[in-house]
Amino acid sequence: MQSGTQEKAPVEVACGLTEEIVRTFGEVRLRVYGTSMVPSILPGDIVSIAQANLENVAPGEVVSFLQGGRLFVHRVVRCDAPAKNWRTDTSRLITRGDRLQHEDPPVSGKELLGRVVEVERGGHKVKLLPQRSNSLIARTLQSSDRATYLYVKAASFWRSLGLRSGSNRSFRRAKCQA
Repeated sequence: MQSGTQEKAPVEVACGLTEEIVRTFGEVRLRVYGTSMVPSILPGDIVSIAQANLENVAPGEVVSFLQGGRLFVHRVVRCDAPAKNWRTDTSRLITRGDRLQHEDPPVSGKELLGRVVEVERGGHKVKLLPQRSNSLIARTLQSSDRATYLYVKAASFWRSLGLRSGSNRSFRRAKCQA
C-alpha cells in the first residue's frame, strides 16, 4: 500500500513538468479532469495554455496556476495590486472556478503559468465565453454537486453521439436545404 507521500509524487512530477514546458516553450496543452469550471470547461476538454504575466491578465480570463503542488485552471475574478502599481512581487490575481462559490487563495506571479487561449471539446474548438454568474445554469451548478454530475453526464452523452462531428453537420445542412 502506498503512503500519502508516494501517491502525491506523480502529481507533483506532472505539475513540475507542465511548469517547465510552459516556461521553456511558452505553451502547453492539457486534458482537464475536474469539474470546477463547468459549464465553461468540461472534464475531458483539452485546454491550451500560453505563458502570461500578471500584468497581461484581466478579470474574466481563465488562467492556469500552481498552488500547493496542484495545477488549477480557474477564472480571474479580480486583480489585486497595492496602490494601483503592478509589481510582480506584491500583485496578486484572485481566481475562482466557475461553479465554485469561494475564491481561491491569491495567485502570485511565480505561481501563474499562463492564460487559457483555446478549449477543445470532442476535436472541435469551443469558444470560452465570459462567465455569467447569475445565469440559471451557473447558479444551479454552484449549489448542487448532483446537478453538476448530471450536467457532465448529459454533455458526455451528447458528445458520444457525435452531434458535433463535421459529417453530422454536413448531413444536417443537406437535410435542411432539401
